[in-house]
This record gives sequence, structure tokens and C-alpha cells, in this order.
Amino acid sequence: MNSSSCRWAASLLLLTLGPRVLAGPLDDVYQLGPDSESHAGVPHGKVIGPDTLASQVFTNTTRHYWVYLPAQYDPSKPACLMIFQDGHAFVSLTGDYRIPNVFDNLIYRREMPVTIGVFINPGRRPDQQESSAKDWGDRINNRPLEYNALDDHYSKLIVDELLPALKAKYNISSDPDDRAIAGASSGAICAFTVAWHRPDQFRKVISTIGSFTNIRGGHVYPDLIRNSEAKPIRIFLQDGVNDNRGMRRNGNYDPRWDWHAQNIKMAEALREKHYDVNFTWGIGTHSNKQGGAIMPEMLRWLWRDYKRPDDPKDNANRTLFNVPNNP
Repeated sequence: MNSSSCRWAASLLLLTLGPRVLAGPLDDVYQLGPDSESHAGVPHGKVIGPDTLASQVFTNTTRHYWVYLPAQYDPSKPACLMIFQDGHAFVSLTGDYRIPNVFDNLIYRREMPVTIGVFINPGRRPDQQESSAKDWGDRINNRPLEYNALDDHYSKLIVDELLPALKAKYNISSDPDDRAIAGASSGAICAFTVAWHRPDQFRKVISTIGSFTNIRGGHVYPDLIRNSEAKPIRIFLQDGVNDNRGMRRNGNYDPRWDWHAQNIKMAEALREKHYDVNFTWGIGTHSNKQGGAIMPEMLRWLWRDYKRPDDPKDNANRTLFNVPNNP
């Protein structure tokens, strides 16, 4: 096998098995910080689930989801909402993201609002398997169909099926600026597609190692963004310059399969259309390491302009202090 064939085989392996299959030393430079750890004195939210959601959009499928309820949640007040695709990877307290810990710390310090987190897995038919840390689902369940298509089917699942189930139990803000959606790899393009189709419901997006490639036509997004009226979407893009750099057959390079080039094109198109966009390109591969390490900063940026209240239960946790005037 020549070098071009080896690169193509490695790209195919990444596409099939999902993030971090070939993660190595370039990714290990990214380490989780204190915002991703549990700390004494910080109120801890609780994770509920998994619950099961059936779907009429993707018939004969069910998917597991977990709900993170912040310690500061008050049922009498609408809470913000953030939904993570490939939920098993983001809700885990031993993985690369550890979102419950991050939410605990940032909500306590009022660096993000009181936010209910929802972690939803891709669907599976009765004959298919649940996603796991070893296999995110591309080979074993409905993930490729649900996450990579550019149509509005998955947004219907989120808006018409998941949201009613959540609203039946929790007081969730109806303001789309109070709702965010996130994902990694195919889950990232999936999150953007939901906001793209339904900015009336979700206006904040986090994308890590986003697969804006030709898995199911996602490479068209930069041109689609340029040729469409700008939508009220705020988005943070993360990727590594050593992400999958294009599938090659017989030495031929196809930019539609270059993950990093497509992320750069996304950022350029969003900036040209004056979207509220931020992005960072690290040195990593198709790995969750950098995305997990900088997730607290991405969240701070995403929620940077929310109105920060004082904590009524903690006199030491105040935005402003009454300082006596000098005599």
C-alpha cells in the first residue's frame, strides 16, 4: 500500500469509527483544567436518566437521553437550555468534556446562566446497538442518517418530540436566545443544521471538529451560508490543523473530504455574512481533546452577554460589592 492509499485508509477509519480513533501526541497537549473538575463548595447539579425518546420522524427508533438539572434551578423561573448530540460522550464525568462539572462551576460563578443540559444519543432500531465510548454509532445505529443529512428531519425530532417531553417536566425558556445546541464531528454539523432550520428555537451553537464535509453533502454549507439571508445564529467553531485532511484515492485530493479546510470555509463564510462567530484552530487531529479542554471558554463566549444576577443564597457570591466611600 503506497502513502496515498495509507492516508485514504486512515481517513476512512476516522469516518467510520468516529472521533479520537487515531488521537495521539498532538492531541495530548490539551489537558482539562480546573473548570472541568468537581470542587468542594460548588453546588452540584444532578443528572437524571437515561430516559428514552421514541420518534415518529425516524420511525421505529428510540434513543437515550440524560438531563442535567443545575443546583440553582428554580421551577418558578424559566431556565436556559443546551442540548448536546452524542450525549453519552458529553455527560460522562470521565471523558473529554465532563459537561456536568463545567456547568456546575460556570453556573455557580455566573459565567453562564442557569441552564438545563440535555445529552441525547442518536437513535437506534430494535436490531441496532446503543452508542458508547468505543463506538459513537456510525456502524451500529442511526447516527449517520440523523446527524449528517442537511434536511429538517432531525430538527423536527428535537423541536417537535424532545422539547415537549422536556417542557412537561421542566420550566424552559421559550426565548431562542436562551437555547444552545452543540456536538462533535457529525454531531457538530447536526447541531448547526438544527439552528439553521430552526433559528426561531435555537440561536447558539458550539461545533468541535465539525464534519462539514461530503458525508451526506455537508460540504455545501459555506456556499449555502453565503447565498442565504443571514440568520440570528451565534457559533463557536473548533478544529485541529491535523484533522482528517481529505480522502485520497490514487493520490487524488478531494477538498470536500478535508475536515479542516471545510471548517476554515465555514468560518470565512460566516464572517462574510456578519454572523456572531468565533473559532480556534489547534494542532490536534480528529479528537475531542482540544474541544474538551477549551469547552469552558467556549461556553463563556457563547453566553457572554446574559444578565448576571447575584446569588441570593450566597452573600459572598456577588457581582457588585457595596464599598464605602473614602472619608
